[in-house]
Amino acid sequence: MTDWTTQKCEPCAEGTPPMSEADVLKELQELAGWNYTDGMIEKTFIFKNYYETTAFVQAAAWIAHRQDHHPDISFGYKQCQIRYSTHSVGGISRNDLICAAKTNALLEG
Repeated sequence: MTDWTTQKCEPCAEGTPPMSEADVLKELQELAGWNYTDGMIEKTFIFKNYYETTAFVQAAAWIAHRQDHHPDISFGYKQCQIRYSTHSVGGISRNDLICAAKTNALLEG
């Protein structure tokens, strides 16, 4: 088991291949709620109200900024969907898993 929350995103070297689907699915077993779809990992977070949703979006955006790895984020009144993929590798990289784990950690503990 990899503790992705303790790691930091790094630029992918030119020619780095994406992770295999099998490896992604194995790692997602440790990341509650994340799914692998169409070459991306994604999760929908549900909240009590708009304030909690927007506060979470801001915190997730801060993680993305600090890691220099940016997801697609969409949100509404009580939900936020986050999708990660690494465009430079054409699929999933370790950076996506790091950010997914750090995003989950916002709501843990």
